[in-house]
Amino acid sequence: MTCKPELLQSVPLFSLLDDDETAVLAGQVELKTFAARERIYKAGDPGMAYVMVTGRVRVTTVDEDQQEVVVDEPAHGEFFGFASMLEQTPHQTSASALEDSTCLEISRDDISTLLQRKPMAGMDLLTTLGHQYHAAHQLVRLRATRNPNEIIEKEMTTGERIADVVAGFGGSWTFIITFAVILTIYTLANIILGGKAWDPYPFILLNLFLSMLAAIQAPVIMMSQNRQDTKDRLRGELDFDVNRRAESEIQGMSRKLNTLDERLDDLTNLLRGKAAPALDQGPR
Repeated sequence: MTCKPELLQSVPLFSLLDDDETAVLAGQVELKTFAARERIYKAGDPGMAYVMVTGRVRVTTVDEDQQEVVVDEPAHGEFFGFASMLEQTPHQTSASALEDSTCLEISRDDISTLLQRKPMAGMDLLTTLGHQYHAAHQLVRLRATRNPNEIIEKEMTTGERIADVVAGFGGSWTFIITFAVILTIYTLANIILGGKAWDPYPFILLNLFLSMLAAIQAPVIMMSQNRQDTKDRLRGELDFDVNRRAESEIQGMSRKLNTLDERLDDLTNLLRGKAAPALDQGPR
């Protein structure tokens, strides 16, 4: 469908063109309409760029887990499929109309003509690329899987590291056996020395050391337990993010299955409608 110059002037990228340049570009680009749920292009198709005019379009890709990821939902006047068009490479994403939509289909030659006539339009193209670049980075940040242990280790202070070491050693069999051996040697030495013992029975000095050790060890162990609670809470938050993403994927799958079921019903009704006249006209 031929594009009207007035429609091009409503697109921010082409609003700077004068009437003659708009008329030339309007004769080159093509206006296309897409029905709801109709595919505009799929991954692997030749690289053609599109500009949103009316409706809603969703650009998606498939990750390594074969899950559909929403890359962009361009607004009015925004490009999609732009990078593949510039590089003259097949599309790496897929685009589908969410509702009845109208888009401008633009080729590399159309952009070349535009830049020759209006060089400053290149800044608008760079702005579009910058928007898509930031959107891709945001997508990576949202989908990146964070390791709670790495996050905790990165933010750990020296005191917290000491607390973990003390708590780890205090709750081990090495500490229990070593401590039992020391207490045994200490008490036996004071009993054997009798009146010359430095801490005779009931070992008051030993009790003092044990009380001091317990007073210091208890808060250190509590510090380590608090850090463990932080790790568990972070793991819970990450698990929630994963579950929420999985739920979204399941809902998307359900929507696709429902759409497929509706289309199968429409196809069945269409076939029945064509089969009925044939049966009526058959031999009697």
